[in-house]
Amino acid sequence: MLTIRRAQDRGHSDHGWLSSHHTFSFADYHDPLHMGFRALRVLNDDRVAPGRGFGAHPHRDMEIVSYVLAGALEHRDSMGHGSVIRPGDVQRMSAGTGVTHSEFNASAREPVHFLQIWLLPSKPGLAPSYEQKTFALDGDDRAFTLLASPDGRDGSLTVQTAGSLFAGRFAPGQRARYELGYGRHAWVHVAKGRVRLDGRDLEAGDAVGLSDESGVTLEGLEASELLLFDLA
Repeated sequence: MLTIRRAQDRGHSDHGWLSSHHTFSFADYHDPLHMGFRALRVLNDDRVAPGRGFGAHPHRDMEIVSYVLAGALEHRDSMGHGSVIRPGDVQRMSAGTGVTHSEFNASAREPVHFLQIWLLPSKPGLAPSYEQKTFALDGDDRAFTLLASPDGRDGSLTVQTAGSLFAGRFAPGQRARYELGYGRHAWVHVAKGRVRLDGRDLEAGDAVGLSDESGVTLEGLEASELLLFDLA
């Protein structure tokens, strides 16, 4: 089964300093038909104005991944971590029993564009933890780069959930197939550009959920970037 979620059908909130598109129900946007997909609970496409951001706020029992598409995002948390995340960097924070953090646009001149991702943890009450790594997404023949996995394999971030996260970079005309194991599901989110997924054309912000499929074939229609979640 394949379900398409078009960019224009997502929820949207505009706070002046923040423009956020919600793939799934979030904050004041509630759609009982779009409450998440398997362990993927939140996928927000956020653009934050220069010098603005989210003040200190709490989380618990959630795996939070930040993926920057353009600009620079400054992070600080109650565990004592402080960093700036740029394109190619991926950050994972396990909120566990409770953590407070803030996120700000690190530039006084340029907006920051990033994806805010929440995944349900495999069990509640985990100890809070934090990781940030830089990934080389270009320069080889791989279409998919593993960013996060339960066992941290191949240099990926360790995420406490029954799923893995891949980034895909596609040049125009580049094709690749991703095979899904038995009983696995996938969510594919197009972050930039245009791709063709099993004959269906998708643009930035579009997404597809797959269940009971053996895999998916993707082709870049232009220079494109996407995220693929392989979920139990």
